[in-house]
Amino acid sequence: MRNLFVTLSYNGAAYHGWQRQNNAYTVQQAVEEALSALLGEDITVNGCSRTDAGVHANMYCMTFATSTSIPPRGLILGLNDKLPDDIAVKDCLEVPEDFHARFCCKGKEYVYIVHNSEIKDPFCKDTAMRWRHPVDAALLDKEAKDFVGSHDFKAFCSADCDKDNTVREIYSFNVERKGDRVRFIVSGSGFLYNMVRIMVGTLLYIADGKIPPGSIPGLIASRDRTLTGKTVEPQGLYLNRVFYDKGQMKFEERG
Repeated sequence: MRNLFVTLSYNGAAYHGWQRQNNAYTVQQAVEEALSALLGEDITVNGCSRTDAGVHANMYCMTFATSTSIPPRGLILGLNDKLPDDIAVKDCLEVPEDFHARFCCKGKEYVYIVHNSEIKDPFCKDTAMRWRHPVDAALLDKEAKDFVGSHDFKAFCSADCDKDNTVREIYSFNVERKGDRVRFIVSGSGFLYNMVRIMVGTLLYIADGKIPPGSIPGLIASRDRTLTGKTVEPQGLYLNRVFYDKGQMKFEERG
């Protein structure tokens, strides 16, 4: 059996998240059905992460076992022919049998896009969250740096989070503006349920004056979800990059 590593991108607007479910159509289901039809095998894929309904991915990684002899380029072209237009295969390569897209992951980077304008943009529908109030990106970039480091992020996860250990390490957090788009770019060892969306919501509350600047360290220490900002809408969120030990998987990241 071969173990293949595939990178995808997808627009998640039409899907109920990544993970296969009994009562809703998901990205995983679409990918497994297309792979099974292409290869003539019952394929189950191992994804690098869950994404919620409406969330997108610029780089989503998965592994799966197969007996096919189709070369990677052939699989890329064949699978793209069978997938819906809102899911695309970007790369494929063979990796060691014990390599797993989720368990071998060393970290992730997310991007959240805010369309900061009083006027709606039809091209932002399902791909960015509109925020009408002024956003000082320079201020929020400074505030976001207080998330960096290893902290207990209990105050920044949903009540539905099922993790006993809520300590995570944030590697970087930057906020930048280009025109009426404000991008929140955060990378870390891992993220709790709704963690990125709550961090972004908290920063937007700081922009609106609902939370004072300089409050993030105290909010982290409080471990109290009721003190932090709203959980912003899913359509602005993108899984942007996934990090692996390149020596372990013999994988060279493509720019």
